[in-house]
Amino acid sequence: MASAPPLETADLASVNMTSAPPLDTAVFGGHLQPPSYEESMTPQYTYGPGLPPAYTKMAHQQYPTQVHSQAYPPAHSPISPIMSVQTIYVQPGVVYGDLPVHTHCPACAQMVVTRLERIPGTMAWLTCAGLFIFGCIYGCCLIPFCLDGLKDVTHRCPNCSKPLGVYKRL
Repeated sequence: MASAPPLETADLASVNMTSAPPLDTAVFGGHLQPPSYEESMTPQYTYGPGLPPAYTKMAHQQYPTQVHSQAYPPAHSPISPIMSVQTIYVQPGVVYGDLPVHTHCPACAQMVVTRLERIPGTMAWLTCAGLFIFGCIYGCCLIPFCLDGLKDVTHRCPNCSKPLGVYKRL
C-alpha cells in the first residue's frame, strides 16, 4: 500500500479549505475571547424602518426597585390607601321572643344578654277593642295594656341601647 508523501508547509498554504472557518492566529490557545461588556450591550440586530424605536429600547429598560423596609407604608404618606375593616356576624339561630337572648351586638361588638322593652302593640289594642264591644266599658277594657303577655317585645343591647330585634305578638 502506497502512502502519500508528507506535505510541506508551503503545500499547506495552497490547499483550499472552503468548508472550514478561517483560522484566527491572534487567539491564544485556539479559544475565542468573549466579547467585552460594551460589545455585549449594544444591539446586534437592526430593525427595519417600519418598526418604531420603542421596540429597540424596551430590551434595555430597567424597572424601579422597591425597598421593603416596613411592613406597611407610613400613615402620613399621601399615597397610602385608607382601609376600613367591617366584621359581619351572621346569627342564623337567634330567635327573639319573650325571654332575653344571649347574642352579639353589631353596634358595640360585644356578646350581650338582651334587655327587654315591652310596648303595647296590635294584640293589646285588638283585645281592648274586643272587651269594649262585649261590654267592658268602665275601664276593664284597659287591662290588656297592663299585661306583659299581650305586649310586643323589643330586644336592646344593655351597653349601647341599640335595638337588636323585635318580637311582635301579631
